[in-house]
Amino acid sequence: MNTTMKAAVLETHGAPFRIADLPMPVAGPRDVLVRIAASGINPLDAKIHAGQAEHAHQPAPAILGMDLAGTVEAVGAEVTGLRPGDAVYGMAGGAGGRQGTLAQYAAVDAGLLARKPAHLSMRQAAALPAVLITAWKGIVDRMAVATGDTVLIQGGAGGVGHVAVQLARALGAHVYATGSKHNRDVIERLGATFIDRDEPVRDYVQRLTGGRGFDRVYDTVGGPVLDASFQAVRRFGHVVSCLGWGTHALAPLSFKEASYSGVFILPALLSGEGIEHCREILEQATRMIEAGQLAPILDERRFTLNDVGEAYLVIQSGAARGKLVVDMESSTD
Repeated sequence: MNTTMKAAVLETHGAPFRIADLPMPVAGPRDVLVRIAASGINPLDAKIHAGQAEHAHQPAPAILGMDLAGTVEAVGAEVTGLRPGDAVYGMAGGAGGRQGTLAQYAAVDAGLLARKPAHLSMRQAAALPAVLITAWKGIVDRMAVATGDTVLIQGGAGGVGHVAVQLARALGAHVYATGSKHNRDVIERLGATFIDRDEPVRDYVQRLTGGRGFDRVYDTVGGPVLDASFQAVRRFGHVVSCLGWGTHALAPLSFKEASYSGVFILPALLSGEGIEHCREILEQATRMIEAGQLAPILDERRFTLNDVGEAYLVIQSGAARGKLVVDMESSTD
């Protein structure tokens, strides 16, 4: 087995990546050593790179990257259920001092991994974990979406949004999603009713629900869109946001006796809290994926470890059309 690996190292926040040869990580008792085939990139990764994510701090020098898909090389003494040769995927690191996935290998807590859905490629699987876990915590854990519910997804073509739309539909909900005009086709292909994000909230609530409001609203945008979500939910309904960072007036919720929950996926990486639930989510979602109810949307551009900086520029510019993935196995040896 190799004793070294290549990785993209961030020496200081905001600096270019440096491709370096580093010692191969060693799996601890609860860890799985994964040969990484692909690493997904999320907007949060770009914020960590820039040093703009205090809630997800990754001390530099560091290896960034949260999502991976790859093959098990070795398992620790306490690991059960996975063995060398298994194809896996998961939200594996990149915050809280945990080694990230922009490397050829990583030693990952087994609770952060699940077997890869059989019919997804490594690239497709690497695009899913962080957005899948975020969407699941909102749609399933917080809102308990059920058959017949009316569910509004704010930002339905985004990374979290396009997964949330599919999850809600798989659970039998009637799904509506806001987005820009050029994302209408994406949202409608996912099976949601499109709402132009520029349409006033009062107008689309009246047009689509007769003024009653939606049973459940998942905000993936934040800021004024979260305020609009408070207006869009029905009496006794529920709003969830994965970007509830601002200051918001809660009166619209109180007047309707509606409720609000925030979603934060990083405790598993920052403190280890909820690690096993990450695996449970991935395992349950895998069944939906294999049943054809859920699939990622990928940007067509291809990147390797050697040009990962270019991928981060695309994320920072907001120009990505789907999830960006770095191909690790095609990177220079």
